[in-house]
Amino acid sequence: MRSNNIAPTMRWAAVLVVMATTAVWGHADVAAQPPRCGTLQIIDADHLPIKVCPLDHTDVNVDISGFIARVTLTQRFHNPSNTPIEAVYVFPMSDRAAVDSMDMRIGDRTVKGVIKEKGEARRIYNNARNAGQAASLLDQERPNIFTQSVANIMPGDEVLITISYVEYLKYEGGEYEYSFPMVVGPRYNPAGMIDAHRISPPVTAKGTRAGHDIALTVNLDAGVPLQALDSELHAVDVNRTGQSTAVVKLKNQRSIPNRDFVLSYAVGGKNVEDALLTHAGDKGKFFSLILQPPDRVRPDYVTPKEMIFVIDKSGSMSGFPIEKAKKTMRQCIEGMNPNDTFNLVSFAGGTGYCFDQSMPNTQSNRRKALEYLSNLRGGGGTEMMKAIDAALGGQRDPDRLRVVCFMTDGFIGNDMAIIDRVQKNVENARVFAFGIGNSVNRFLIDNMARVGRGASEIVTLETEGDEAVERFQNRIRSPLLTDIEIDFGGLDVADVYPSPNAIPDLFSAQPLIIKGRYTSGGKGVITLRGRTADGPFEKSINVVLPRRNAMNNVLAPLWARTKIAAIMDENWLGVQQGRPRTNTQRAITDLGLKFSLMTQFTSFVAVEDRVVNQGGHQTTIQVPIEMADGVSYEGIFGDEDAVAVGQAMPSTPPPPAVSRSSARGGRLLKQGAGKVDAPMALSESSVRSEERDFASDAAREQAANAPLDKKELSDRNRSGILDPTLLNLAAKAKDGNYVNGDVKVVGGMVEVFVYLDSLSEEQLKGIRALGGQTLNIARSSEMVHIRINVQSLQALASLDGVKKITPPTF
Repeated sequence: MRSNNIAPTMRWAAVLVVMATTAVWGHADVAAQPPRCGTLQIIDADHLPIKVCPLDHTDVNVDISGFIARVTLTQRFHNPSNTPIEAVYVFPMSDRAAVDSMDMRIGDRTVKGVIKEKGEARRIYNNARNAGQAASLLDQERPNIFTQSVANIMPGDEVLITISYVEYLKYEGGEYEYSFPMVVGPRYNPAGMIDAHRISPPVTAKGTRAGHDIALTVNLDAGVPLQALDSELHAVDVNRTGQSTAVVKLKNQRSIPNRDFVLSYAVGGKNVEDALLTHAGDKGKFFSLILQPPDRVRPDYVTPKEMIFVIDKSGSMSGFPIEKAKKTMRQCIEGMNPNDTFNLVSFAGGTGYCFDQSMPNTQSNRRKALEYLSNLRGGGGTEMMKAIDAALGGQRDPDRLRVVCFMTDGFIGNDMAIIDRVQKNVENARVFAFGIGNSVNRFLIDNMARVGRGASEIVTLETEGDEAVERFQNRIRSPLLTDIEIDFGGLDVADVYPSPNAIPDLFSAQPLIIKGRYTSGGKGVITLRGRTADGPFEKSINVVLPRRNAMNNVLAPLWARTKIAAIMDENWLGVQQGRPRTNTQRAITDLGLKFSLMTQFTSFVAVEDRVVNQGGHQTTIQVPIEMADGVSYEGIFGDEDAVAVGQAMPSTPPPPAVSRSSARGGRLLKQGAGKVDAPMALSESSVRSEERDFASDAAREQAANAPLDKKELSDRNRSGILDPTLLNLAAKAKDGNYVNGDVKVVGGMVEVFVYLDSLSEEQLKGIRALGGQTLNIARSSEMVHIRINVQSLQALASLDGVKKITPPTF
């Protein structure tokens, strides 16, 4: 277990060294004859290679019509080995996506996924997996991170998982942008993270490939004449099929999925037209109102500001990313207004300051700040919360509005807690966030700016950043529209987002998109009011709300997705900690079930009726991912030769992928450059073991509670279920008391986090049978916080379904 006084870089690297050492001495004979660099293999009990990574290919099809994109991605899993497998794949999607469909296809058989409460979906999946049925489960870990599990992929079989979602495109100043994330960047997980293992997939070693690739096609219908199209991170083929239509494809249809796909295109005419889209169907009546804001007016007087510039210098920013951030921040500093004051804050494992307090914008102070900036180097963890407190806390200048400018890749696990902290401390301030890199955490970047009542920008490593800096300076000089209100003129509308009387200031030439419901049809006038630098602004449009309209059915899930985000705004911290308010979880769950949407508390599950794998025995493989483009292995792992495969980014080891060892169970190893890397997966995923075929629930309970011999207990220790700080704890606490960091034994009792396959009553009953006292249950991460006698820890680790036991961290 990590210690809070260890340097964050070492916390990342230390686990890698331990896991790599285990792999080498455990399979030394494999290292003698390694396959070619980059091959991913399952190693069976005889140390013979079985085959490669199960995810073969992802195909993405995007249909864009006006402001809305319908995205369909198909993941192709293949099992070329001679043993059944379960594949687990952690991957990104847009944080704005309304994910409303998942299907599973095996040969000519298709099973449509159904939406269920998360715990119920997991139970259905586990039961089907253990019964030998083909099954798939799609979970949401974050609004932009998802886990796809596919069970009982039989030898030679190919399984296709098709996921579909809708989202709004970004638009500003005559240009649309569509982005598709391809990789989950390496997350730094501060102390207290309860689901680090869920968002930290294994990463391929330096110089190797994960073994899967991606193709992408965009079918574009802009509705108005198209002008320039640009893909800044990928080479594309463009077929202009009409004045307003085009087909855009990745030039290489087997691209490495290690950076975002970003397509921007300009359209004829400076502004979009005001519009009202409606849908009236079985699930209700919905509308999206699109209002074009006024032109920007240059103010005669610019209000002085207190500028706080915050730069991420953590390990993931090492090298090119931090140099890009420094260049962009230098331009921001040089563009300040004469009457501004400013300070520069840097953060990694700790927080640094250029000045003790905000200083006047003088040539001398700017020179000191630029020198401080020039000397920054990337390295260490990402303790961003301290930087948030530094930037938004402290004494405010009553004569100046505080403007905070963040530059980061956002690669942290506690992103929801960060959003919560910004939201609660942004009074009399504005937060502008720059995402720096080719695969940044857009969920964090965009939402920091949104709750911070500012705006966000993404600066890729291939762009200069000049235009982004210019937009930032225009935005902070004067908002385009403030004091915004929308008057619906007596129309019968409800559940409108954002609220008509709480619309944030508009800083950019972006249309206002207002989503809501209406209960009855009718005609009316909708009026937008606000203030520009020139004075009051008002515009009105005549609208008709129809009683029935089968068109635009995507408005229903898009409205529901917006409402879910608004509810999440009320309890980000609770959701992050696995302790959401009851009403928050219930409201989001109900929306997910009604509109068939992925949420933090609902999942898609698909199960084939027939049994394809008698006994349910299979090897679980966690699909490795590419290192995010532009992120250095040295910055993350602290050593050019650090082993990456099989190890994720959290500061504590992720739980293993299995429950019990099997005589014929396999290990997936990453091999390359003559050395064996860390295990990717371990033996059986089924709760039934090879040695013991449970004939009934009673027999299963009896076996689960039966004492294990010393050898089996030792085997359980080696599997990593017990955190190293909990090993031999009974001997350490001879007098019943012992304290070491997060480990506290009082009166022979210790508190621990127990991570489970699922929070079933059977598993909880097994914990209680060992004397475990339940203190809290985090259903979203399938973790139970208990107090238990130190003498029972070994037996606790032996229970089926227990994946990891760690000290509690808050």
